[in-house]
Formats: sequence, structure tokens, C-alpha cells
Amino acid sequence: MHILLSNDDGYDSEGLRCLEEALSPMATVWTVAPDQGQSAMGRAITLQRPLKVTQVAERRYKVNGTPSDCVNLAVNGVLGVRPDLVISGINHGANMGDDISYSGTAAAAFEAAILGIPAIAVSLATKADFHFMPAARFAAALARSVLAKGLPLYVFLNVNVPDTKGADICDWVVTRQGRSKYEKTVTATTCPRDMTYYWLGGKGVAFEDIEGSDANAVRRGLISITPIRTDLTDEASLDYVRDLGIGGCRIV
Repeated sequence: MHILLSNDDGYDSEGLRCLEEALSPMATVWTVAPDQGQSAMGRAITLQRPLKVTQVAERRYKVNGTPSDCVNLAVNGVLGVRPDLVISGINHGANMGDDISYSGTAAAAFEAAILGIPAIAVSLATKADFHFMPAARFAAALARSVLAKGLPLYVFLNVNVPDTKGADICDWVVTRQGRSKYEKTVTATTCPRDMTYYWLGGKGVAFEDIEGSDANAVRRGLISITPIRTDLTDEASLDYVRDLGIGGCRIV
């Protein structure tokens, strides 16, 4: 078995090293990850410049690109073998609610899913004092199940592990994507030359406490596993759109 690891925190991330340690006894582990942090890059791929792949150890590579770049390059050019599973993470912080669409961690798993490879994105839902090994051990247990049973085509699992202060955790629940509440997201600053520039990101994000959602599960101290489809079509809205009645145009 071959497992490909990537992330958005960079190839030297502690969360990535913990995944390597937890997964190495069960498979041949390959790591292809960004050479620096790529948080909030979403599904971006690099088209306007060439990408450089540097081998830093046996079966370990860094790329001057995005998480999606890393998975695409690994599968289509670097490894020489097709991975049986792709795992992205472990991210420093949660990837829940609307944040999933921004997440570079989720994007690496998304890229694998559209390539037809089972994939898991793993995030540690805390903002400080990160203890990655409990999440890594759970990811290994989940990986065994996915390798044995597979996943639906074009679906990946978005996993958020609550802060356990280093204690192992195995209680989990299947959830839906929740909703994010963003605080002030634009900060204007004047530089010494009297030019105004802006920082995006603001003070942070909170999550609505929706029953059955990812954030609700983490708030209850449970691991959240959310199946995410790469097909973004809203099936429930198809008939609504058909009935819009666009003036002067004919629906066929």
C-alpha cells in the first residue's frame, strides 16, 4: 500500500511528521508538501510559472507551490506509483464550516478526490498548544478502514479533531458542513509613504452551533467526519432555476 501525504502548513510541519510516524507501520508513505505555508489557498493551482520539486529525504519532497499543485504533481509526475490513499494535514487549527472552501488542507484532499483517489483531510481544532499525535493515531485507524472499504468516487472525508491536551481520542460522529461567522476581515494600514494597504483575515472566525454540524461535534469533544463531494451542483435548486423564466430566452 502507498499513502501520499501533503498539507498547507509546509513540509517541515509537526503535524505532517506525526502523520508520517503514525502511518509508516502500515504502508509505504510518500510526502509531497509545499516548501512554505499555504494556508487559505483553497483550490489554487500554479499556471503562470514553473514549479520546482526538491527531494529532501527518501520519499519526501517539497514544492514551491500550493497544496493542489503538490498532489497533482505527486500523482502525475513525481511518485512513479499511484497512491492508494491521500491524507492532508494535520492542520494547525480547524477547517470547518465555510472555511472548508478556503482551506489548503481540504484542497489537497479535494485534488486527490477529483483524480479518483480516496482522500482524507485532517485538522486539529485548537489555536495553541498543539498535540498532534492523538489526531495522527486516529487518522491511521481511519486510513485502515478507508483502505479496506474505499470511499464513494469523488468524495473525500474532512476530519476535525478536538483539542484533547494530548490524550488519545476515538469517539467520532458523522457530520454536515456547518456555517462560519467572520469577524472584521479587512484592516487598512498606512505605510511611511502615506500609501494605504490592506490586510485580509481580520480577528478570526467563530462557528454557528448547528446541531449535526462539524463545529457542534467538536464543541462536544467529538471527532467530526464530514463527507465532501467534489460535485458542487445543488440538486435541490435545479427545478427552481428551470422555473426562473428568463425573458426573451427559451429553456431547452
